[in-house]
Amino acid sequence: MNSVLIRSVAEMQMVSCKIKGTIGFVPTMGFLHEGHLSLVKAAQNRSDNVIVSIYVNPSQFAPDEDLDNYPRDLDKDIELLNELQVDYIFFPNDKEMYPADFKTWVSVDKLTTMLCGKSRPTHFRGVTTIVTKLINIIRPDFMFLGEKDFQQLTVLKQMTKDLNLTTEIIGCPLVREPDGLAMSSRNKYLTIDQRKNAISIYKALLLAQDLFTNGHKTVDKIISKMKTLINQHKGTIDYIDVVDSSTLESIENLYVGCRIVVAVYFGKTRLIDNIEIK
Repeated sequence: MNSVLIRSVAEMQMVSCKIKGTIGFVPTMGFLHEGHLSLVKAAQNRSDNVIVSIYVNPSQFAPDEDLDNYPRDLDKDIELLNELQVDYIFFPNDKEMYPADFKTWVSVDKLTTMLCGKSRPTHFRGVTTIVTKLINIIRPDFMFLGEKDFQQLTVLKQMTKDLNLTTEIIGCPLVREPDGLAMSSRNKYLTIDQRKNAISIYKALLLAQDLFTNGHKTVDKIISKMKTLINQHKGTIDYIDVVDSSTLESIENLYVGCRIVVAVYFGKTRLIDNIEIK
């Protein structure tokens, strides 16, 4: 069974209204990898019907970011989703999502001003606005998001709670390459040397876990060791922080359940990762 490809908002709304049973929704920007497909499989396990959106959302990119060069391969994406027998693929264009008279934006305070929000101040407004629109169009019972974008997951959970949206957000485990690098569409940008060095992000996270396991809890000392390891592999650190998993506020001492979050540049490619301390 091939997935049904829908390009217009009006058609997607009409189809969603007629669907019987629960709807599981996976929002993506395409160029799908195993991380995305794990979300699709989770949606299939939980829902009667699965809808995957593919839309490179311009409002979450700053003018100097990689919107024009962001990797795209719709034919391959459709092939992968057909193999999984996804019910519907929603593939709108910019005119459908942001018509000429568009004037409304959705913002979440505080959670969006830290971590990635410091270096990408307009990013989360774009994310929260497009996800609100997609939820209103598709009306899913469940929305599946990966924990790699942990701040995004936290922001969207807060947004749906605050706006009394009935869609339940389900966070799914981060998926890694065999060597530990978090799967990302942007990994495609890395040179061979950058790709080798990028593994240092995961090694630094594992180092932090090992230090905690061996009795070290002071955040400053642990972050210092993480920075040394990443710098030795030519990474330019945007941030490393240890935060409360619910509030994203920085903490001074590690504890079980807190989250270490990082963003690192290798060349011009910005990669994010995180682990929960066990």
